[in-house]
Amino acid sequence: MQHAVGGWGQVPGAPQGWTEPTGHVALPPVAPTPGVPGAGGPLGQAPGRPVVQPTGHTTLAVLLIGPAGAGKTTVARHWAASRAVPTAHISLDDVREWVCSGFADPQAGWNDHSEAQYRLARRTCGFAARNFLANGISCIVDDAVFPDRPVVGLGGWKRHVGPALLPVVLLPGLEIVLERNAERSGNRRLSDEEVARIHGRMAGWYGSGLPIIDNSHLDVESTARALDEALARAIASPPRW
Repeated sequence: MQHAVGGWGQVPGAPQGWTEPTGHVALPPVAPTPGVPGAGGPLGQAPGRPVVQPTGHTTLAVLLIGPAGAGKTTVARHWAASRAVPTAHISLDDVREWVCSGFADPQAGWNDHSEAQYRLARRTCGFAARNFLANGISCIVDDAVFPDRPVVGLGGWKRHVGPALLPVVLLPGLEIVLERNAERSGNRRLSDEEVARIHGRMAGWYGSGLPIIDNSHLDVESTARALDEALARAIASPPRW
């Protein structure tokens, strides 16, 4: 298997001074799936999922960025399930909501408690991602990372996951995210004003050099393919960030 990531557990090339080792678990080899790239046949069909894999058998660490309603979690899960090699998906919001009693909901007001729980969730996601990667399993994490707020910036994710992290921005039009947000329920649903504010701040990623996908008129499968193509380009020519 080709590897594009280093710096986790006992993987060669770990950064100097790395102080948070991960455990290596001896996993059994994965049998090739017939009819998928790299498995001796043409592009085929995984059970229940179309295969999208210009990235081949590369082990990847991916951060999918986008505003509420961009479809990050749905696309990340589809991309992970569509690969022909072991791939994990971690949703920051899911991890944050592991806190049942004492959950600090930012919708009730951004404060020290909600910020601390976001920090903790990101560290937890980072540790989980490094553990998967140390065991040869690719990982995609989705999060609403703001370009103008250092506390939730790319630097933190790079520290948490590792130096080879590949960030991609999913940024459909405002009217699309408003429609998708309206279909949500519970604490995942935001006010229209908050959605518009978040979307406006996300526009700061334009000009950043990161790959940006406008999935306003793409379905989930097409967006997952666009994501994989963007990652293939990033592997060949890593963005500077």
